[in-house]
Amino acid sequence: MFSGMVAAIGRIRSVRPFEVEAGRLPLADVKVGDSICVQGVCLTVTAKRGKALRFDVSQETLRVTTGLDRTGEVNLEKALRFGDRIGGHLVTGHVDGVGVVVKRQGNLLEVKVPRSLGRYVARKGSICIDGVSLTVNRVQGLVFEVNLIPHTLKVTTMKRLAPGAKVNLEMDPAARYRKKPARPSPARKRGEDSDDIERAVYDGMQDLRAEKERKPE
Repeated sequence: MFSGMVAAIGRIRSVRPFEVEAGRLPLADVKVGDSICVQGVCLTVTAKRGKALRFDVSQETLRVTTGLDRTGEVNLEKALRFGDRIGGHLVTGHVDGVGVVVKRQGNLLEVKVPRSLGRYVARKGSICIDGVSLTVNRVQGLVFEVNLIPHTLKVTTMKRLAPGAKVNLEMDPAARYRKKPARPSPARKRGEDSDDIERAVYDGMQDLRAEKERKPE
């Protein structure tokens, strides 16, 4: 899991093999088998050499994402550990679809989502664009708007986005669980299903944290 808080901007040096120059991302605790979020995509480290990381990228991953099939700058984030601060929102690194930038005006960015994902975008909800956790300001049909603050533009690849650019999108996982079933059971009150799921997720995270605190250092 990740938080959508980009730690560094890296650069894809080659596609075959897929190798990324990690830039300012600290690699002292990174080892083969670890997960790294690369431009919003969760990839597994297969080799480490100096500041360079190698990953295996399948044809399926290339088919459902954008930006990994060519050299260039990418957003990087290491996987979270239990107890880490979550500055954005929980991100899995499993891209749901590719969106298209339709407008860029100052710090405002408008993106069109695939029709199948439109129901998961909500005003003031979270969304992950190219590995960056952002808050949705406005939604109109399949187009949503986010605000890019100067800091985000400085420390991520978002500054290069222009109309027509494609971006990796991941919906807020909570949005999937909050979606009401097509035919809710008449025996349950409206909203109880989503409340139960949210409560179970919260309780599970609390149990894991408590277990971690009980373990000796």
